[in-house]
Amino acid sequence: MKYVTLNNGLKMPILGLGVYQIWDLQQCEDTVATAIKHGYRLIDTAEVYLNEEAVGRGIKKSGVDRSELFITTKVW
Repeated sequence: MKYVTLNNGLKMPILGLGVYQIWDLQQCEDTVATAIKHGYRLIDTAEVYLNEEAVGRGIKKSGVDRSELFITTKVW
């Protein structure tokens, strides 16, 4: 995995999972959990996607500590 170093010194992965147009909430939850289990550490979401709660459940389901993840979002 390639990373970019942020101004605060943290390294953020340059490849992430986008959840745009995953309308089925169970599929979204499962996809996020599976992606994290397979090494993804960056999840991109937005309020307008209407699946942020499913993303949260997927994160919890993955068993990976939240402090190890980068979650990006956009305000509509």
